[in-house]
Amino acid sequence: MKKILMHTCCAPCSVYCIDSLRSEGLEPTLFWYNPNIHPYIEYKTRRDCLNDYAASVDVELIVKEDYGLDKFCQAVAGDIANRCVNYCYPKRLGEAVRYALEHGYEAFTTTLLVSPYQKHDEIKKVCEKLAAESGLEFVYRDFRVGFREGQAKARELGLYMQKYCGCIFSEEDRYRKQIAKDLENASI
Repeated sequence: MKKILMHTCCAPCSVYCIDSLRSEGLEPTLFWYNPNIHPYIEYKTRRDCLNDYAASVDVELIVKEDYGLDKFCQAVAGDIANRCVNYCYPKRLGEAVRYALEHGYEAFTTTLLVSPYQKHDEIKKVCEKLAAESGLEFVYRDFRVGFREGQAKARELGLYMQKYCGCIFSEEDRYRKQIAKDLENASI
């Protein structure tokens, strides 16, 4: 069986991805590396929930700690609008590939491919580039087909369901949309 390292952003997004890969006879090892998630309480809550979930479904989890709001802000400050494509995806997935190479994995994938809110095609491009550079196989699956199913199961299991992608700027986007909606409703 192929050794697959799966970069993992959170427990809810992991649910369908793990189930789907296992249905194919593939057993992923989860890899937590998300220095983009802020504030710290959000980072810790997502990490701890993933740790509990991984144990409950008997899947191996590797946690690489790297909470760094300063480093993140410095890296994206010049181009906040393109932070995901230019920093977040390459940084997180690149670290997963580095770990996979150093620890004998043959392939990698990511739970980022499950969310309809992520830039799917950009994630795929980053992963394909990393695969070409590293020699690892990129196990591409369009997990989005199971997003709602995975989210429903996560709710049934009582997993922590975050309200934004992870970085402080995505949280701001969430509130900006809510404020606009509130203003629109107030003018009706």
